[in-house]
Amino acid sequence: MSQNVEESLAQAQALLQSGKSDEARMLLLALLKSDANNQAALLMLGGSYFTSEKFQEAEMVFERLVLMAPGRGEFSIALFNTLWKQGRTEEALEEIKRFMAAADKQAEKATIDQYTSIIKEFAGKP
Repeated sequence: MSQNVEESLAQAQALLQSGKSDEARMLLLALLKSDANNQAALLMLGGSYFTSEKFQEAEMVFERLVLMAPGRGEFSIALFNTLWKQGRTEEALEEIKRFMAAADKQAEKATIDQYTSIIKEFAGKP
């Protein structure tokens, strides 16, 4: 990553931490215009939308990340949580299934364990 990208990401993180979500999102969107596949910027942007309860925007960003890296746990969990928050339980559970099929079982053990617990908890409900 270039120093300018790293500086922009650090600046966006500082803005997010100080509660300036809109400014942080504008900075991240500007960064993404020149580096459209920057996963760190996309993850921050999606997280910012999520914490601002802009779930549809967050979903679009997290879906993009999942397409870029289908077996990466943090992207899958972000999408799962976004779908769940919107009350889209079936789609959230489908994301678990999709991830389990794509994930490296060793590298993503923590996420798989977390999802296994969710499935067991969900299966136990009437």
